[in-house]
Amino acid sequence: MFGIVHYEAFLMTAIMLNLIPGSDTMYIITRSISQGKQAGILSVLGILTGSLIHTLLAAFGLSLLLAQSIVLFNIVKILGVAYLVYLGIRMLMTKESPAFDAADSKKLKGEKIYLQAILTSVTNPKVALFFIAFLPQFVSATEAGPLPFLILGLTFTVTGGIWCSLLALFASFATQKLRNNQKFSLILNKLTGIVFIGMGLNLLRAKANP
Repeated sequence: MFGIVHYEAFLMTAIMLNLIPGSDTMYIITRSISQGKQAGILSVLGILTGSLIHTLLAAFGLSLLLAQSIVLFNIVKILGVAYLVYLGIRMLMTKESPAFDAADSKKLKGEKIYLQAILTSVTNPKVALFFIAFLPQFVSATEAGPLPFLILGLTFTVTGGIWCSLLALFASFATQKLRNNQKFSLILNKLTGIVFIGMGLNLLRAKANP
């Protein structure tokens, strides 16, 4: 159907893969812990938007350029590393309570958090390599169009979005009392900064081979 083979197997595999902790889930959890429910959900939406962008790139063959060009791959990787480290350093240096729920400029902060999540996802070349390695296994060899890639990518994104939203809500609820304490809120923010820097340094290990 639509050039897809073994869709049920893909769905089960996608669910299992989304349950495995990765850089996206770590990003969402740390945002939820340090800045609350709304920041966590906005991060989920940003990561999902990034996932859809990766789906489009894979569907139209653009991700292959990333996998085949060492130079392009390394450029994207360095951008991703630099951005995560930049976010981490900013959080380490902040001297004010970062709680999103208590902010006066919620709309501005919300847009910023959403865009940061998109950039974090899009500049992670490992996500692009995953899509071009995983999705083709469930596309018929006789299908040359982008439709099956789009359907599979959307399925993966939706299942991931449900799981990540639950994680964001749970992480936010479990740490709500800590965030209400300004001292602990600052500590959580600095810990989040350390996690982001660690994620960035870990991204340096990525190699251009799907």
